[in-house]
Amino acid sequence: MKRLHLAWLIVAGTVAPLTAHAELPSFELTLRDGHFSPALLEVPAGQRFKIVLKNVGQGPAEFESTPLRVEKVLSPGVTTFVVIHPLRPGHYPFFDEFNPQLPEGGILAK
Repeated sequence: MKRLHLAWLIVAGTVAPLTAHAELPSFELTLRDGHFSPALLEVPAGQRFKIVLKNVGQGPAEFESTPLRVEKVLSPGVTTFVVIHPLRPGHYPFFDEFNPQLPEGGILAK
């Protein structure tokens, strides 16, 4: 009986870390010379998620959101990501500080 219990603990110990590191929902956002594509990301409310950021423009770009307290600067050709904490339903704007004259993007949590 003790061996069965020990075997169960070993199996549980190897499976638990896999479930703890399950993939986050991921959304892609392309930045090109101050323009975001898509301009609006729709995400599930109440759940952490990842935004994969790709700067395909000719100059530096920045993903910045004051309400989300996140800021990420990307050189041309760089791909990176940010993880966003669970959001309440609502709209969360973001912008590119290198191009403040262009329209903001947004995240819509539903």
